[in-house]
Amino acid sequence: MTDPAVNAAQPAPGSAPRGLDLDRLGAYLAAHRPELAGPLSARLIVGGKSNLTYLLRAGDREVVLRRPPLGHVLATAHDMAREHRVISALAPTDVPVPATLLLCADSDVIGAPFYLMEKVDGVVYRRRAQTDPLTAGQRRELTMAMMDTLAALHLVDPAEVGLADFGRPEGYLARQVRRWAGQLDRSRSRPLPGIDELRDALAGSVPEGANAGRIVHGDYRLDNLLAVVDPVAVRAVLDWEMATLGDPLADLGLLLTYWSVLGDSDLAEGNPVADGIGPRAGFPNGAELIDRYAGRSDVDVGPLHWHVALGCFKLAVICEGIHYRHTLGQTLGEGFDRIGEMVAPLVEHGLHTVREK
Repeated sequence: MTDPAVNAAQPAPGSAPRGLDLDRLGAYLAAHRPELAGPLSARLIVGGKSNLTYLLRAGDREVVLRRPPLGHVLATAHDMAREHRVISALAPTDVPVPATLLLCADSDVIGAPFYLMEKVDGVVYRRRAQTDPLTAGQRRELTMAMMDTLAALHLVDPAEVGLADFGRPEGYLARQVRRWAGQLDRSRSRPLPGIDELRDALAGSVPEGANAGRIVHGDYRLDNLLAVVDPVAVRAVLDWEMATLGDPLADLGLLLTYWSVLGDSDLAEGNPVADGIGPRAGFPNGAELIDRYAGRSDVDVGPLHWHVALGCFKLAVICEGIHYRHTLGQTLGEGFDRIGEMVAPLVEHGLHTVREK
């Protein structure tokens, strides 16, 4: 993977950020992937706000290591085996993913399960400093490539790639509401006006879920893609920790939450997850994203409003969890101090959207 923060400097020989034990890792690789045995060095790839991603240099080769966050890991989240499985299964499809190299379920090696994957060349477009230099045409093409890739994912038949048992599509949407309500209860550290009302409104108006049974990424957005702009292409879809089988509109609704709710508000400026996206950053508006997706998929977008409200609830819970870990000193990297500010406006927009319909 290529990220501006990674390109700034190569890891110093023997250097290791928090979350990695290079001695133990080196011994494990020597036994299981000897071509990757030391000398090892690593650098945290800045930007990930949940699972941790490192650029690992093994001799003259660079690969990428993923592991769960430090401390306060919510139940059912941060499953390395699921990430590894879905990426491996999608390798022969039209969905661009990194090649997987190794899965280690033994927490004794570095303190948590982890997997390795190939480094993919490309840029994670996250900040205005990255997207402002793009031409209007490049912004549009990049947006449309993002939507085409999402449509391609949702057209994959899970059974054909060995993922028929990857989730339980029946009742997926109702379980999503219950799951994120449970995650919220495990992350509460301050009053959150309106969030319980939003939870109840969603639970009382779950749509039929006619689109259920597709592969769902779970956190699809521009800065979870590696892309290039000359010519424009998506090189890899990243961060599959919440992937499952379910309703593809959950992906589209969450993407629009990032794009139109956060990316078109005052919260976007300088925000680590919304700074460089959406109409305020010169990209096409949400309606154009929906049109592009609908034209390249067979998914009925009729109940999309409910999924946007679900996206607001889900993202509010995720942000509150990150805020909680930040208050405990369990986050690595910059930009966490503003995450908590996003919760209230997300709840407000979610309530407005679910009531409107």
